Amino acid sequence: MIGGRSRAQVACPVCQIHAESVFKIEGMDCHEEVVILEHRLKHLAGLESLSADVIGQRLRVTYDAARLSDDTIRHAVAETGMRAWLEHEEPKASLSGSASRSALAIASGIALAAGFLVRLAPIDPRWSLLPFAAAVLTGGLYTARRAVSAARAFSLDINVLMLVAVAGAIAIGEWSEAATVIFLFALAQLLETRSMERARHAIRALMDLTPGEALVRRGGADERVKVDEVRLGELIIVRPGEKFPLDGQVIGGESQVNQAPITGESLPVDKGPGDEVFAGTINGRGALDVRVTRLRRDTTLARVIGLVEVAQAQRAPMQAFVERFARSYTPGVIALAVAVAAVPPLAFGQPFGAWFYRALVLLVISCPCALVISTPVSIVSALAGAARNGVLIKGGIHLERAGAVRSVAFDKTGTLSRGVLRVAGIAALNGARPAEILRVAAALESRSEHPIGEAIVRHARTAGVEIEAAEAFQSLPGLGAEASVAGRRAIVGNHRLFEARRLCTPEIDARLEQVAGDGQTAVLVASDDRPIGIIGVSDGTRGSARDAIALLGRQGIERVVMLTGDNRHTARAMARALGVDEFHAELLPEDKVAAVEDLRRRFGSVAMVGDGVNDAPALAAADVGIAMGAAGSDAALETADIALMADELLRIPYALRLSRATVRNIKANITVSLALKGAFLALGVAGLATLWMAVVADMGASLLVTANGLRLLRVR
Repeated sequence: MIGGRSRAQVACPVCQIHAESVFKIEGMDCHEEVVILEHRLKHLAGLESLSADVIGQRLRVTYDAARLSDDTIRHAVAETGMRAWLEHEEPKASLSGSASRSALAIASGIALAAGFLVRLAPIDPRWSLLPFAAAVLTGGLYTARRAVSAARAFSLDINVLMLVAVAGAIAIGEWSEAATVIFLFALAQLLETRSMERARHAIRALMDLTPGEALVRRGGADERVKVDEVRLGELIIVRPGEKFPLDGQVIGGESQVNQAPITGESLPVDKGPGDEVFAGTINGRGALDVRVTRLRRDTTLARVIGLVEVAQAQRAPMQAFVERFARSYTPGVIALAVAVAAVPPLAFGQPFGAWFYRALVLLVISCPCALVISTPVSIVSALAGAARNGVLIKGGIHLERAGAVRSVAFDKTGTLSRGVLRVAGIAALNGARPAEILRVAAALESRSEHPIGEAIVRHARTAGVEIEAAEAFQSLPGLGAEASVAGRRAIVGNHRLFEARRLCTPEIDARLEQVAGDGQTAVLVASDDRPIGIIGVSDGTRGSARDAIALLGRQGIERVVMLTGDNRHTARAMARALGVDEFHAELLPEDKVAAVEDLRRRFGSVAMVGDGVNDAPALAAADVGIAMGAAGSDAALETADIALMADELLRIPYALRLSRATVRNIKANITVSLALKGAFLALGVAGLATLWMAVVADMGASLLVTANGLRLLRVR
């Protein structure tokens, strides 16, 4: 076994075997637990790096498998009082689970109530010490165990601070105070854990979208098998009303499919032979035969879940700031507590007991849990809510940047327009016949992947024109293409290309104005340096485009701009129809980048909306790149900061509104956390706050910011 090799065998760097494991960690509910894990694991021989995700309770460890094993890591985690298992494993039942913690908290509450009842009874008040002690023991059992683990890791977490505060209260004879504090702390931690579970459930809900079994046709018979056992290329049958277990291509049957779980589309989509279907979507009334194209781990849904999990583990700038602040805050308040306990009695002869009690209050306040959790819980809720609505946001940093966007630039073709182009007309020049114009253009465009070229080729085939082979083909980015067709040099392109080749004439310019006036894109065709015709291609706008642009304006976006390589006349007609603030036409890819940078100079943060492939330079140049129709596109999922799973423009105002709501939510959480801490620091020093009040304020703040963050799941 790898884990059994001796150190001598792996002394040579060549022998190193790099491995990565992802563990689920039970009990990692706060940043303080992360610190404990880091303190304990960083000394393990062979450990290379580790990163923790509190919300997902996930620990990613990179290590040299020749010197360190998964079992060793698990044992090291267990020494901290937490429990680890590999993410794909089924965990065993835990004695420290929420059920046992609930029982201990209830027992502590009953004992605490009994203690106060004894005090009210006409008997010696000292008998109340027994139930108060029982409340401390039952309520503090979990806290004491975690405190010992933290102390071993040389970490002053909330459990250590709480244990010191309770012990101090007992030392000065405040048994009722100690029992009240430990019960409230146990109860608050239990409630906080339950609240955090709701945030975690937002991610797990995405995983539950796919069924565990599939109906597979094997050897002429249909049989139910586990999804993980289905092989690539196999035929699965999806009956009416069932969920699709895997991504695939329809090869038989017709039906309507509800794609809302993946794309957020509200209306079902017609599916028939040749169409793509996605795991997690819901079949309509017809049965479909589907050829599997992606296994479970590679489905669109699996990649979305994976990207969401990675995204929510990444720290946003606000989160990084909060964590840096928390690292200084805790030792600062502890130092203040020591000064409060020591300086007044020693320097001014004040009573030690009173000032020692105030110091204990400050110790409770010194835990920054509410502050640290305020940002990630908001980000996780926003990311999960967005994914449910067909919007994939690639991390907290992009969520935060989207909240600051002041201008939005749209690519035209396939984004604001439907992207389904058609040939609207052919104008002949110099005595050429329409069939000849179409023949030459189709020969060149058959080598192109541009939507305009596809429309011309499709029209030629429909018209029965034979498409000849183009030789010595050369693409001219942003201009067109040239090649040899039937022994003649042919050119197909835009007005700019023909101007550069000095092929334009007053007649051509007049024809171009006429074509553009009709809202069409002009494609010029020449053979042997002689213009022979103009092909007009048209494309309608998306039905939701005008509404989306209007919504952006109402949400405070200062400038909405359309960028296109089309001619100015066509661009002006579409810009007028859509209501954009400005447009830029006849742009090369580098011109779009320059336009994005100009928008940033004028208005600040800018978002660019495109298809994720053709507009890659402009998407990369923008502060936030938004890709359309990412459900079937690997490139769009990987390249964009925000990916819209469907070609639905109304998702863009939603994404920006959600981002702004998240930023406001985080700021409110931080403000509430700091205000409560500041208030109780002042009250604690002044002697106006009790221990139990400090516990309620600290844990109440944690519950408050968690509940506030969860509200983002409901943004529509």
